This record gives sequence, C-alpha cells and structure tokens, in this order.
Amino acid sequence: MLLGAHESAAGGVQNVFERCARDGAESVQLWTRSSRQWASRDLSDEEVRAFRKAHARFGKIPAAAHASYLINLATSKAEVRERSIATLLDECVRAERLGIRQVILHVGATQGDPLEVGVRRVADAIRQVCRALPTRARVRILAEFTAGQGTSIGSSFEQLDAVLQATGERRLGVCLDTQHMFAAGVDWTTEAGYEQTFEQFERVIGLQKLEAFHLNDSKKPLGSRVDRHEVIGEGLIGLAPFARLVKDPRFATLPAFLETPPLADGADSFGVGLARLRSLL
Repeated sequence: MLLGAHESAAGGVQNVFERCARDGAESVQLWTRSSRQWASRDLSDEEVRAFRKAHARFGKIPAAAHASYLINLATSKAEVRERSIATLLDECVRAERLGIRQVILHVGATQGDPLEVGVRRVADAIRQVCRALPTRARVRILAEFTAGQGTSIGSSFEQLDAVLQATGERRLGVCLDTQHMFAAGVDWTTEAGYEQTFEQFERVIGLQKLEAFHLNDSKKPLGSRVDRHEVIGEGLIGLAPFARLVKDPRFATLPAFLETPPLADGADSFGVGLARLRSLL
C-alpha cells in the first residue's frame, strides 16, 4: 500500500510535494480547485508546468484530486445537477492537465427520491462527463464509499455496484474510506470482519475495481452513519485493525490517503499518522 495523505495546495498546487516530503507520503491527494465554491479560477500554464516539474522531481508518486463537496449528481434540482456535471468535468480536465490520474467523488444524495432514480441520474451524469473527455485522456473517476448520512448514495457495496453497472464506463472505479465503512456498519476491524468485508466486495463489485483507499480513524461508533474522521490510532477504530489493511498484498500497489484532522495542539496529523501506520508493517 502506497501510504499518503490529502496535502494542502496552499500557495500553489505544486507545493503539495514539499508537504509530502515533510510527512513521508508515498502518494498524494489534493484539491485542484475550491471544495466548497462553484466558481473556480483556471489553472495557468505556468502552474501546470510547476506542478508537473515538482511531481517528476518527487518521483511521480500516485496523485488524486478530490472532487468538490458541492457536487450532487443524484439531485432532482436541474440547476444543481447541471452545475455538478460541469464541475466534475472541470475537475477531470484539471486533473488531466496536471497529470493526475484519479478524481475521487461523492456521487451525491437522492434528497428523498427513490435510490434507483438517484442511481440513474448519477450514471447519466458520469456518462456525460466521460463523453466530453478526449478518448486519449487517462484520468479515472472513483466513486467513494460514503458513511450513509441522509440520502447519500454509496454506503453499501451494492449501491456502489449499482452505480458502476448503470454507468457502464471504463473510467469508473471505487475508493474505500475506512471511517465511512465503519460508520455505515461495515465492521472491517476484526479478523473475521475483515475477511468477510473483502470477500463481499469481491463478490459484489470485484477487487479489480478497487483503486484507492482513504485511511481514517473514527470519532463516531460503528453504524452511526456519521462522517467524522479522527487521527489514526486515536479514534474508535484504533490502530491495530489497520495492520491487516496496510499489510494485505492485494493492495500493495494501491494509493491510500489520510484525511485526518489536526492533532490536539493544532499541528498537522499526517506525519504522525503515516509513521503509526508504517510501524505496523
């Protein structure tokens, strides 16, 4: 497993690699645009060159962009859905320009409509985005497992598979979040639960579709359906269960990104979390 983190792009997207070096990250996730505003400034050619140069200097580690939290491909609200499609396309275009191979996405919430209706909307939206990308584009879209808050889609393997099957796009894969699975009631933290979790994933979706992880401890208990991350080893999951995951040979080449909150003193937690995970190897 290529252990990394969601590093800040403050001061320029190329600066994430300095932060990777500081934290000992072997992969990186970042925002290439605001996560909570529809409007975005275009990346300049100079910024793209600076990012690609810094990436090459740092060894071309796996890189992913996390898509905006505003995106909701499942909504019935036409204006929000159109903005969401345009924003996801922009995320993919920006990633392609930067040489980032993955865009990780919360697909959206049905907001009271039946699940199957929401899945159809998501599938149609992703197909629109994929058709708008050049055939030669290498960027992939990863649907993230969600914690199950409200009417969000993606809090079970069956829901994710429904999205993949309805979309039918070669560009689409899956990102599993350890805290979201725990919150959704998937207990991967015991030896038996771990085996059952990935046996079920293989049966329902197929491990070839699993392309990245988010590694987060949890502030909330199993089955809470609340998305609240905690520093690795300081939450209700604890450190020990991560040992099975980081040592699993099936995931040796997959990027895995920490998205954990700051330490109690306000310092960044990524370096501490990555060191704790590596201590399990």
